[in-house]
Amino acid sequence: MDKTNGSMETLSAMQVTADTEGLDAQSKVLLYSPEVLAVILQETVPEYRTFTRRQIMDFIERESFSESTEVSPGRTNSQLRADSPEFVQLNEKTSMFDLAFRAKNPLLSNENVCVNLHIDFEPQKNYRPGYPIEKRGIYYLARRLSAQLSLVTESASYSSLEKCCSIWICRDRIPVRERYTISYYSLENTANTGPCHTPRADYDLMSLVIIRLGSSVYSGKEGDEGYGLLRFLNALMYPHRPGFMDTVSDYIDFSANKELWKEAKHMSGLGESILEEGREEGRKEGREEGREEGREEGREEGRELERDKIIHNLIRSDLKDHVSADCIIQKIQNYFDVSREMAEQYFSKFAR
Repeated sequence: MDKTNGSMETLSAMQVTADTEGLDAQSKVLLYSPEVLAVILQETVPEYRTFTRRQIMDFIERESFSESTEVSPGRTNSQLRADSPEFVQLNEKTSMFDLAFRAKNPLLSNENVCVNLHIDFEPQKNYRPGYPIEKRGIYYLARRLSAQLSLVTESASYSSLEKCCSIWICRDRIPVRERYTISYYSLENTANTGPCHTPRADYDLMSLVIIRLGSSVYSGKEGDEGYGLLRFLNALMYPHRPGFMDTVSDYIDFSANKELWKEAKHMSGLGESILEEGREEGRKEGREEGREEGREEGREEGRELERDKIIHNLIRSDLKDHVSADCIIQKIQNYFDVSREMAEQYFSKFAR
């Protein structure tokens, strides 16, 4: 099987999901790891089907990662360009992309020109939020496409528009008959009158993928359509079920990180041994101040140790990749739901 080498950052991210529900901030740190994204992109984006996961990781522009890009008109590209007053005045509802980033389109790029794919990655707990997820996905695609046009000039360079892909992974409230299914939607040239030969690249600008899971246990079999992707995502979206690490290791190779891997293999849930250290210390205090109170303090201290560990690895990895301090601080805020001041303290502590 095509495996990528797992980083220390990703393995640590797996550890902090031990006590999570599969879609909170800690789990999203894991879902956004390049090794994890490469597995998903290889199976869902046609442009990447013939490339290895290692190559796909290289295609991803990590500096383009943003978890705070607004979907609203005129704001989708405000990270890079000034807002357009005529769009802002529409006063439409503000929505946020879960993770928006760029990745190289290897089929259209060459040594002189780099053409990107604009990818929106959306993990969702609820497939039935009161409206069709498909309509929301198409709306996000339209905004992502329109955001590519410059808002600081009067000219609209339509010829430079690049393809947008929106990938939705829905976990809960899936109708039984639709569980473990994948749907693909794209723009198609459905009919022509006369000898028309429009290049596909001129209209193939939006691609929507809806992935539906549905149960903590995936009973698919090797050879079933979509088996590899659905098995992998089920492990991540329902974390730390029996066999979790064995499943993940079929896709990502952590053997280079032998010590942490050895630790992980002996945990009933990843991160348990680190949490246990906190529990034990809490128990000692609890013998003096009350057993139950001590256990709770131990659990909390264990969680703090885990969070410090993943933040440390995140900062060191991003600094190695020359990510700016401001971007790292913003990422810590978003991932761990802390104030700007707290994020800056973490950065000062671990960036040295």
